[in-house]
Amino acid sequence: MKPIVSSAGTVTNEVFGRAYERGDRPALVDLHGGLVYSYRRLVTEVTRAASGMVRRGARREQVVGVHVSTACAQTLAVHTVLAAGGVAAPLDPRLSGAELAERLSECDARTLITTPDLAPLSLRAVEESRVRQVIAFGSVVDTIDFEDLLTLEPTPLPTIDARTQDALVLSGGRRMAQSELLARMAELDERVKLTESDVVLATWKPDDGCDLIALVGLAVLSGALVVAASVDLPGTKHDFGVTVVTVPGGGFERL
Repeated sequence: MKPIVSSAGTVTNEVFGRAYERGDRPALVDLHGGLVYSYRRLVTEVTRAASGMVRRGARREQVVGVHVSTACAQTLAVHTVLAAGGVAAPLDPRLSGAELAERLSECDARTLITTPDLAPLSLRAVEESRVRQVIAFGSVVDTIDFEDLLTLEPTPLPTIDARTQDALVLSGGRRMAQSELLARMAELDERVKLTESDVVLATWKPDDGCDLIALVGLAVLSGALVVAASVDLPGTKHDFGVTVVTVPGGGFERL
């Protein structure tokens, strides 16, 4: 079944508007997580999981913490939250338990999305916050499995005004509107102008900023392939036919 479509002009609509028609073309390869997502699978899981979150009581503009260790998990988590009408708070996986609890309280998160390797720390931290449910990418005690969200009866996604709806809560409490996130994507693209034939090697890791989120969103919007790796492994550029690489400090460089 074709996934539910989000409101026009939103990050969800701009990034995934053509994803379903691109079918089984690869969109994201996560070497650290060992996962490959096609365009159709990516948009389907994001929109179905967002629908599942709405079914479970997610409300528009509600903050959801994203405490994950891989680019793939961050992509799925952030875009699921945005499609559900929420605001994602990316959290640095290097935070201590006390720092994580403080950050969750500062942004008033009510839900947290995590990965199994970070789940023990996440679960300890939420005890000192207002978080009431934890979603994990896998079967973890005391959490909701992300896969379970995909099985719930679909429901319409909320109507969002991209000009006023926040997309992210960044480190320091700065809020980034959906329109600002789209503008950051365009800014990243100024030098390289990504196309459907490009393969982007992204070695940036998930943190409490917006650049990795903007990078993957831009690549999916452009129809390119993102190969996410924690480091530039020998042979990766050749094996995947990489045409564009991320550079330290932000930005792209065409090979």
